[in-house]
Amino acid sequence: MTNFGYSQEQNEEKKTDSEWKNDLDNLSYQVLRNSYTERPFTGEYNLLFENGAYNCKGCNQQLFTSTNKYKSNCGWPSFDEAIKGSIVYIKDFSNNMNRIEVKCSKCDGHLGHVFNDGPKDTTGKRYCINSAALSFNKK
Repeated sequence: MTNFGYSQEQNEEKKTDSEWKNDLDNLSYQVLRNSYTERPFTGEYNLLFENGAYNCKGCNQQLFTSTNKYKSNCGWPSFDEAIKGSIVYIKDFSNNMNRIEVKCSKCDGHLGHVFNDGPKDTTGKRYCINSAALSFNKK
């Protein structure tokens, strides 16, 4: 596993399953709490390139800034770097693949995965994130 240089510690926000269901729309609940993946090219933030910050929809922790977002043509919002300490990295062997899952360090919400095929002129990373796991705060 690649070392992404961030803390693996979590400060999990404690909520019951009923509270999560009440606080989130169905798709966001499925993504954040059950590691569901939204269909490619359907998320509201896939092609959004405005100035602002992307927060976890589950707990509002800031995860990414618009300066690190880029067009990867993979079908999901892509970032080359996360805000330090906001992400937890977990080995994921589901679906017969070897990937690194990324979760919010505050609420343990599933966000997506990170890959080593991002822009070579920056970090080389591609954080492939579900729009349903995010909220956007325009600056």
